[in-house]
Amino acid sequence: MLGYTVVRGGLGLLTVRRACLAPRYAHSAPRNEYRPIKKVMVANRGEIAIRVFRACTELGIRTVAVYSEQDTGQMHRQKADEAYLIGKGLPPVAAYLDIPNIIQVAKDNNVDAIHPGYGFLSERSDFAQACSDAGVRFIGPSPETVRKMGDKVEARSLAISAGVPVVPGTDAPISCLQDAQVFSKTYGFPIIFKAAYGGGGRGMRVVREYEVSLFVYPTVNHPVCFDVCALGDKYGNVIHLYERDCSIQRRHQKVVEIAPAFQLDPHLRNRLHADAVNLAKQVGYENAGTVEFLVDRQNKHYFIEVNSRLQVEHTVTEEITDVDLVHAQLHVCEGRSLPELGLKQDKIRVNGCAIQCRVTTEDPSRGFQPDTGRIEVFRSGEGMGIRLDSASAYQGAVISPHYDSLLVKVIASGKDLNTAASKMSRALAEFRVRGVKTNIPFLQNVFSNHQFLHSTVDTQFIDENQELFNLKPTQNRAQKLLHYLGHVMVNGPTTPIPVKAKPSSIDPVIPPGTMGDPPVGFRDVLLRDGPEGFAKAVRAHRGLLLMDTTFRDAHQSLLATRVRTHDLKKISPFVSHNFNNLYSLENWGGATFDVAMRFLSECPWKRLQELRALVPNVPFQMLLRGANAVGYTNYPDNAVFKFCEVAKENGMDIFRVFDSLNYLPNMLLGMEAAGAAGGVVEAAISYTGDVSDPMRQKYSLDYYMNLADQLVKAGTHILCIKDMAGLLKPQASKLLIGSLRDRFPDVPIHVHTHDTAGAGVAAMLACAEAGADVVDVAVDSMAGMTSQPSMGAMVACTKGTELDTGIVLEKVFDYSEYWEVARGLYAPFDCTATMKSGNADVYENEIPGGQYTNLHFQAHSMGLGNKFKEVKKAYVEANKLLGDLIKVTPSSKIVGDLAQFMVQNNLTRAEVEERADELSFPLSVVEFLQGYIGIPHGGFPEPFRSKVELERGKTLHIKALALGDLNKAGQREVFFELNGQLRSVLVKDTVAMKEMKFHPKAQKSIKGQVGAPMPGKVLEVKVEVGAKVEKGQPLCVLSAMKMEMVVNSPVAGTVKAVHVTADSSLEGDDLILEIE
Repeated sequence: MLGYTVVRGGLGLLTVRRACLAPRYAHSAPRNEYRPIKKVMVANRGEIAIRVFRACTELGIRTVAVYSEQDTGQMHRQKADEAYLIGKGLPPVAAYLDIPNIIQVAKDNNVDAIHPGYGFLSERSDFAQACSDAGVRFIGPSPETVRKMGDKVEARSLAISAGVPVVPGTDAPISCLQDAQVFSKTYGFPIIFKAAYGGGGRGMRVVREYEVSLFVYPTVNHPVCFDVCALGDKYGNVIHLYERDCSIQRRHQKVVEIAPAFQLDPHLRNRLHADAVNLAKQVGYENAGTVEFLVDRQNKHYFIEVNSRLQVEHTVTEEITDVDLVHAQLHVCEGRSLPELGLKQDKIRVNGCAIQCRVTTEDPSRGFQPDTGRIEVFRSGEGMGIRLDSASAYQGAVISPHYDSLLVKVIASGKDLNTAASKMSRALAEFRVRGVKTNIPFLQNVFSNHQFLHSTVDTQFIDENQELFNLKPTQNRAQKLLHYLGHVMVNGPTTPIPVKAKPSSIDPVIPPGTMGDPPVGFRDVLLRDGPEGFAKAVRAHRGLLLMDTTFRDAHQSLLATRVRTHDLKKISPFVSHNFNNLYSLENWGGATFDVAMRFLSECPWKRLQELRALVPNVPFQMLLRGANAVGYTNYPDNAVFKFCEVAKENGMDIFRVFDSLNYLPNMLLGMEAAGAAGGVVEAAISYTGDVSDPMRQKYSLDYYMNLADQLVKAGTHILCIKDMAGLLKPQASKLLIGSLRDRFPDVPIHVHTHDTAGAGVAAMLACAEAGADVVDVAVDSMAGMTSQPSMGAMVACTKGTELDTGIVLEKVFDYSEYWEVARGLYAPFDCTATMKSGNADVYENEIPGGQYTNLHFQAHSMGLGNKFKEVKKAYVEANKLLGDLIKVTPSSKIVGDLAQFMVQNNLTRAEVEERADELSFPLSVVEFLQGYIGIPHGGFPEPFRSKVELERGKTLHIKALALGDLNKAGQREVFFELNGQLRSVLVKDTVAMKEMKFHPKAQKSIKGQVGAPMPGKVLEVKVEVGAKVEKGQPLCVLSAMKMEMVVNSPVAGTVKAVHVTADSSLEGDDLILEIE
């Protein structure tokens, strides 16, 4: 049977009384003799148990913990001198409510006194009486006082007797709905239902009108909530320890507590203190307790209730009064008086201000739903003025759904509110909690709120300041990276090759050739006349010279740079004997250097040495990325110089020096290093845009001519145009090369391009006709698409003209046949597995040839092959965001990284610009904006650059250590060392899980499947198979961390299957039922 007490609107309370609760116990007069306590049990768990243990240890008292089966790994049992299991076989909460078991453990282990903590049995008079009956002292008020204060109706009556103002309401419990209706007609709405027994605000429900659902809502008319801490002894002495402002609440649950109250009228403060003391004396209160009041806008105060226990927020009282409340509780229980302890009212002074906030494992962005799981990272905020009270706050702790979501209490102290708030903000910013969600971002917003810092707040502060829920997302980069690495270690790469093609079983046949020494080639000229003489010979040569890229850029573009030295060596003698009139053979540097080591397990230096021995007559050319050498970041000058020196010693001849941004200082360093090594310096200008389009002026003809002027003045032997995306159209080729030839009649000009759009041959013929001395080609079977134009086509088109290459076309056919078969050996890496042709859209997206292939391959690997068009569009937008860059490695990678970031996160260019200050951009983008690779033409993009958080000094040092065994959840623990500290992550073993049975997950794509919105236990299933349900109808009730949630039907239909029962434990998204 339920009884009710009702009070009137605004500050009204309707008190619900359970008639079947504890019987009334006779008050037993306290014994006044001093009896020291030698052993204390805490009938509680978590941080309050540890708080009491610490106080006991300080006083030389032995400690005893009790724990449930679910708490075997909790810290509180490890902090006690002794620990004993209780409630075996009972549900998690019921274990801590098992009075007979707790009393028996106390008696069996010679416990002198039991501290109840807060929650659980702390306000149960039957527990206090059971302790007394067993001869064990209860550290708290007498059983009769606990009963009186726990009965909200009787406590209200006692307050009236003591002359303490109370809110309007019924003087006795009401037992039927009609009585409540009479009260509501008398006083009007809204009214509040409040449980007659218990505390914590969870039972409060606001009713605003008839026929509406009850729901939690802060008290109306903007009341302020104050607690006054009272302390009494067995001799009738009672003092107050000042007040706490507990107005910042959510669903009547305190979030932040402040002591003393900010901007409280001194007269009101005195009345609150006096009334609290009078009420405590009225009931003969002993030990620590709290009297709660509400204050309206007219500064009228009203008694609400007494919490006859130590409260969660006792910490702030301790900080401002320097009184250890738990010490005081223990001494009072022993029989000592307050004056004896030096606790006299005139001696208690307020020192500064203290604030407590409760860090919980709740997700503010999802209505503060409790979160569960394993804490993977825990780093607390500490330092001067910060106190932490915690129990489960450590790396590896498992947060279960069975108990309160409190993780740690953070208490900040300072000379005033602003000082304490500043320390709190700093401490919260230092916290790093990974693995579970917390309310820290929400708390940070509270402590930066102007109203909180400079004005009075009331119980509707959170509801009326919705900006508190504008949460700044955490970056969590290190842990995301560890999860990714752990997943790869357990399950293998997440981007498997998206093709089933297998390498060909046929080895390529080497074309027949002549034996003996190869004929004289241009390398002989270089060795005889040096770099300057070589350049003059190239410029004086009649006909068009070709550079063959088959040995490097061609297979980088088509075969992911996977060609082995073995296959290059086999064909090298044929090239040496039949293509001795090539300008050069490109075979080294760029991506081939690191791919040889990382994927082929080959030494790139050995490759260079072996090919040099087989091709002594044709010059070798390499790519040198200026100050980046063959890497992706700037290296020290001496490293670049030494690299060039060793490369020249091992057979390299021509150094094509470029910079991805055409940044002159980087290029000059590379040119100087190559020249100092004795190599041919070929300064390459990276080409983008369209010089024939008058609407595109950033990279105009003047831009290229001015840059060429500076490179020629710097002493380049050869001038190169590096068209890495294949953007040179015939008209632009004639304009650019013709202008360069007119400006520099004696400097050899070399042009590099890609055939992505299919116009490569036409463009190279136009360049040759305009005055180019050398153009790049690849043998026919390795040409086209994102590779270079066809060697055979260029040989055939120039044959018999003044541009004749002098190469025998039939030998090109033989050369091509070898590579056609050899290409089959690399079928799994061949771009034609996913890309069947080039595309003229390269004129719009400007993606370099090799990168075009890689992006296409990656899109298919990630199942985004059908979205490659979106990737290309995003590339265009990313390029614009970054200021329209020259795009060649590594700048092209930066644009590509940003493009994929945009696609993966469904971000438009406008959204990236708007949210630049909160997004966690790829490292390559951040480093570009920091100037790591140089300064782009036209400067950095603003205001985009200024908004991006350019963090410096954020280097992660990660070392994989070990892989753990499979656990019951199908996971393996992967251990790392991160910045010198041990870290671990749990990773699902996808292969092993196929053999294990788990609760099915709800598929969001299937309309009728209903999943658990949060981890928790099923309290009640409200429907059964075959039942007709309407949209919004309750299906079941979940509970987690004392929070109940009703799961409603998302659709109307018939229940097809129910996958849970009462007491089922669920994880997030576990399938509850199916509706059809």
